[in-house]
Amino acid sequence: METIFTLQDSLDTPTFYGVNNSNILCLKNQHPDVRVVARGYQVKVTGSEKAVANFEKTLKLCENFCIRNNKLSEQDILMLLHGDKPQERATDNLILHGVNGKSIYARSANQRLLVDAYEENDLLFAVGPAGSGKTYTAIALAVRALKNKEVRRIILSRPAVEAGEKLGFLPGDMKEKIDPYLQPLYDALQDMLPDTKLNEFMEKGIIQIAPLAFMRGRTLSDAVVILDEAQNTTVQQLKMFLTRLGIGGKMIVTGDLTQIDLPASQRSGLRDAMDRFHDIKGIRIIEFNEKDIVRHPLVKHIVAAYK
Repeated sequence: METIFTLQDSLDTPTFYGVNNSNILCLKNQHPDVRVVARGYQVKVTGSEKAVANFEKTLKLCENFCIRNNKLSEQDILMLLHGDKPQERATDNLILHGVNGKSIYARSANQRLLVDAYEENDLLFAVGPAGSGKTYTAIALAVRALKNKEVRRIILSRPAVEAGEKLGFLPGDMKEKIDPYLQPLYDALQDMLPDTKLNEFMEKGIIQIAPLAFMRGRTLSDAVVILDEAQNTTVQQLKMFLTRLGIGGKMIVTGDLTQIDLPASQRSGLRDAMDRFHDIKGIRIIEFNEKDIVRHPLVKHIVAAYK
């Protein structure tokens, strides 16, 4: 008989298959009575009904272990096969497992506060200096919610405001014109989802990245919606964005009030919102500071020098 097993979306396939497919080769060697062909998220197994069933049992054990720990070695496979328990990774402050064995953790006190606040609030503001992990943590929470099937979509947005430079008219179609503004969001997603899965999600509209102007008129239900660089929104723009929130949705708004690129005559929508939304149930404002900076150690000193 021939059976095709589809691996779970939350699995990082390069980690599961191992370097040069070493883990799949190990599985084959432990089940010599079956023929195995693995590609992407599908594993085709050929053999007798009993042999295929035995292989499936081992495959599921390895798959679940890899999802929980974002690691799988030949030793882990052999231990699982013989009923032993491989060493599990510590999960304190873990948000989700990324690609190539990378685990995404809350690395500072306010990052942990943002993770905890996400569970109890539908609208979050994460405000603080560059390098404090506001956007990265927010995107990690969104990807985790998508993997856990808590939401159906992730929508990421940014205002297309130039940081003090006049770049002129950019060449290309609409996507090519806006991509430079949205590249930091792509960078974070590439740490958290394999390229094939990320491309599939974007082609299907499960993950959408769009400039703020594209949000008008939409109702964003069953989605995690993130607005980055919100200090560069006007009051009316941020009001328009916040009123897109639909049933089953969550919003995270991030920004840095020390990096406002709006004309001096325009009030930042983020600053305005922080004045309006204190003490409203379901809305939480988390203010990051220099202690939360997780980039190069010099960034803390650079931020302090410009403060």
